[in-house]
Amino acid sequence: MTETKSSRPGVFPEGAHGDFSGDMSYGDYLGLDSLLSSQHPQSSEHDEPLFIIIHQATELWMKLILHEMGAAIRLIREDNLQPAFKMLSRVSTIQNQMIQSWTVLATMTPADYLSFRDKLGHSSGFQSYQYREIEYRLGNKNPALLKPHAHREDIHARLKQALSDRSIYDEAIALLARRGFAIDDAILNRDFSERHQSNRSVHDAWATIYRNTTEHWELYELAEKLVDLEDSFQQWRFRHLKTVSRIIGMRRGTGGTSGVNYLEKALSYCFFPELWELRTDL
Repeated sequence: MTETKSSRPGVFPEGAHGDFSGDMSYGDYLGLDSLLSSQHPQSSEHDEPLFIIIHQATELWMKLILHEMGAAIRLIREDNLQPAFKMLSRVSTIQNQMIQSWTVLATMTPADYLSFRDKLGHSSGFQSYQYREIEYRLGNKNPALLKPHAHREDIHARLKQALSDRSIYDEAIALLARRGFAIDDAILNRDFSERHQSNRSVHDAWATIYRNTTEHWELYELAEKLVDLEDSFQQWRFRHLKTVSRIIGMRRGTGGTSGVNYLEKALSYCFFPELWELRTDL
């Protein structure tokens, strides 16, 4: 019997043309009608679609980051690290894609951007609730940053939950305690809506792991996955900073932030301080 379609859904032999009148098509599966009609430039300037699409694509990548990171956090909590490692590696790879997006956006000159900047109103990447949730899940806890989302009860509740939850690093520290390392109770039972501060017991636990990698290989691998995660995130922040500097210089951001100065301050924050500090002590 000769088949006109491959046994794999959505895959057709070369030259085949399917009749999708009764079946789900590629466009149906991906929701392309909705996706490709979601760009609404506020001007007739040529470069505004670039600006919109770059930011929309970034939001899609961030949605996937939250999906992967949420699953990794649950697995760390369950002491099931091997599948979590794959998810964390995927997040770092996604971040590399996001880093490259700034290179595309940087093809827009200051004159290009200024031709439609006034049409943006008060909209700003600072208002991205997915970005805020990623920061909260990584451990950059700041209750004041909930305020821009107060007008959306659903989003505000989601971010408030992320603020109060243990971050991925808090879960890693709790895992260290379960694996027998002496972690201060004040760290294990702290208010997780506040930023983690470097702690000697956590530092010593990671230092022991790095000095005995064979004995603690799984925890050593977790530590390096976390370092990869922060490294990629900081590179993304840096490319954001340099792209903004290249396009608007020291102007204030559209959402009222201080622009480059705000991004420089954000770049200085360290998510997993002990993992970076111990490198000096080893």
